[in-house]
Amino acid sequence: MSKTVNKSKSDIKEIVMNAAKKAMADGIFSADAELPSFNVETPADRQHGDYAVNAAMAWAKALRMPPVKIAATLHERFDLTDTYIERCEIAGPGFLNFYLNDKYYADILLNIDEEGDNYGRSDYGQKKRVLIEFVSANPTGPMHIGNARGGAIGDCLASVMDFAGYEVAREFYVNDAGNQIEKFKVSLEARYLQIFDSTVEIPEDAYLGDDIVEHAKNFAAIHGDKFVNADSEERKQALCDFALPLNIQKLHDDLKKYRIEFDKWFLESTLHNNGAINTIVNTLTEKGHTYEQEGAIWFRSTTFGEDKDRVLVRANGVPTYVVPDIAYHYNKLEERKFDIAIDVLGADHHGYVPRMRAALEALGVDSTRFDVIIMQMVRLVKNGETYKLSKRSGKAITLETLLDEIPIDAARFFFNLREPNSHLEFDLDLAIEQSSENPVYYVQYANARICSIMKNIGETENIDKMLKNVDLTLLKLSEERELIRLLSTLDEEIILSAKKYDPSKITRYSYDVATLFHKFYNACHVRCDDRELMKARLFLCKCTKQVICNVLNMLKITTPETM
Repeated sequence: MSKTVNKSKSDIKEIVMNAAKKAMADGIFSADAELPSFNVETPADRQHGDYAVNAAMAWAKALRMPPVKIAATLHERFDLTDTYIERCEIAGPGFLNFYLNDKYYADILLNIDEEGDNYGRSDYGQKKRVLIEFVSANPTGPMHIGNARGGAIGDCLASVMDFAGYEVAREFYVNDAGNQIEKFKVSLEARYLQIFDSTVEIPEDAYLGDDIVEHAKNFAAIHGDKFVNADSEERKQALCDFALPLNIQKLHDDLKKYRIEFDKWFLESTLHNNGAINTIVNTLTEKGHTYEQEGAIWFRSTTFGEDKDRVLVRANGVPTYVVPDIAYHYNKLEERKFDIAIDVLGADHHGYVPRMRAALEALGVDSTRFDVIIMQMVRLVKNGETYKLSKRSGKAITLETLLDEIPIDAARFFFNLREPNSHLEFDLDLAIEQSSENPVYYVQYANARICSIMKNIGETENIDKMLKNVDLTLLKLSEERELIRLLSTLDEEIILSAKKYDPSKITRYSYDVATLFHKFYNACHVRCDDRELMKARLFLCKCTKQVICNVLNMLKITTPETM
């Protein structure tokens, strides 16, 4: 929490404990009593104080005294000198309600101004190394809407955790091996052969996207019919060697446009080439966690809480997709020594989590270091109706086509507006609307409005000089203080967002800040006749802008100064 908020809570704890010591010295409280801890909480209704303390109820048993009497005894001995506390009142069964003074609100703003771009940062994460793997779309085709949401969630979570004091790395896992690549090869082969023989049929389970046709045409433009009579395996490999790097580069390009850059692109093929796949199977076997049945090698995953055992190696000697996944997560946690590995996965991966945790436990890895964010589906809406095209027909709405239709700011903001595990309705019309109904526009407009205020005043005043000596204790109206209180909670919101793996909390926080700023702006004239009050309100505007910019920069959303 911010320095000012932290000190206010420390002040209260010290005030209460010092009063308890005085009561013990006066013989009212038993000197031998062991006083349990108590809570300093923010009440739902601020009319009941800025903080509510339950010490009287918590100590009733230890002191053998009614809570109301304990509260009164403490209250008589409170010393509020040199603290952020203005007064305290006793309420209900013995709650102690503390009210903060003018200096508290002033110091919050001074704290924001002092920390600037670093306001909101903390050391909560203690520099633990975190690897967040997200998007990881198959390189056999373009990215779809689910990848767009996963990209916003993963990238924003990485920024949030960085602000919360973790050392964070972003990673994309490229499935450049396995069944989907074989299917990719077969699809390319069929389209290539069709160019020279229209009677060639497309396999029933082939990829049908236009990108496959385009790759085949471009390959033929370079090589002609050279591979028509070649061995099928040679032909498929040549086509794959041509098309796959282009697809992977397209993933790079589209994600960069989406403002996502990964620290590492990890190729699945490296696990096949460096022997990691065999090592995993051999290690599980050596530890007694496998058995053979009908020629296949099975993992005893039921020993670790799974509902059924899993095949690791088929009877034909080919590993299932589970094995490289185990090897990959073992690589993250044990070989590269990340403290925490987080995967952002689609809604169809619920069964994946216990399976992977079982494998890690069998390998001797603490599976609590592995976490998964399960992301629900996205429903696109246009003109009030579901906007959906068939992926099977090759007409899916891709990340590229989406970003051609709507601003990147809107995409990143909208995809991160709801908790990952909740379904998301994405209104394409609202995303391009320039009105207060559009949440990202609403937040950006708050920043632009502050820029306009400062520009207008700056035409006749030197703002930096003007704000050097400002009396912030003049900010006493409810709209002013409500906004200041929200600004003071940024680091707490970031920490909670990091703990819950829910970056949407920060997106919604930015909207709440904009809402309270617009409320303040409409109720309190910044440019007023009282010059000292004008300076204080302008300082509040400056601090609000700092917080909005810190949050939007964290989310990689622009902060235009005019709109």
